[in-house]
Amino acid sequence: MRYELMLPHQIRAAIAENWPVALPLGVLEYHGEHMAVGMDTLAVVKMLELFEKEADIVILPAFYYGAASYAVAPPEGNGSVQVGGRALAPFAEELFYSLLRIGFRNIHAIIHHQTENFAAGMPTDLAFKTAGRQAIFRFLEKERGEGWWGSEAMAGYYAEHAEGANFFNWVQVHPLMPTVTDGQYPFDHAGVGETSLMLALCPEAVDAGHFADNTGWYTATAPEASMELGQKGVAMILDHLRAILSA
Repeated sequence: MRYELMLPHQIRAAIAENWPVALPLGVLEYHGEHMAVGMDTLAVVKMLELFEKEADIVILPAFYYGAASYAVAPPEGNGSVQVGGRALAPFAEELFYSLLRIGFRNIHAIIHHQTENFAAGMPTDLAFKTAGRQAIFRFLEKERGEGWWGSEAMAGYYAEHAEGANFFNWVQVHPLMPTVTDGQYPFDHAGVGETSLMLALCPEAVDAGHFADNTGWYTATAPEASMELGQKGVAMILDHLRAILSA
């Protein structure tokens, strides 16, 4: 369900049933002359809409204003919007803290931007990862007081942690596409992989008539894109979402 359309009794039911709460997280970034600047975020939104057809989920309004950087192209006339990680982190902490206050304990930010380096992290996902941890510590201190971890009530912490009862999993950040694709799908920027994914998910975001206008090396394979290849990527991502979004 889209969060902005939910009524309070639906929100309470989602909390009681521990529905996953997903934040589509992304950027507005130049993706060649043939593709929309919102590609990274649109891919997350459209995939979550597909996932929603088979499972209960709360989909938050998408956040498009991440750290796009100007590494691909300068913004003038090209459309990239850059908001640095230091500005993102305070916003993200307040957002996650608010969601915890509401009662959600199964919160996931999902990103498709610079995730080839996801293990090490890049500005947007790092800002949200750090914010998630900060929000959890802040919330626990509010609810349980200072010294909560050292109290006798936490004596079973390590045993419970080993069994999967980890409150630091209340807020998680994931790449949309599995970090290792084992060659099953091309990972690129505005090339055959991303262009195919958009053809399958949001074809109005691609204009093949502008393939010839591209000059960047990273778009060289874009004319090879197909909806069929994109559907292969969709199936792979759906499997990934099934694995990470569980009640």
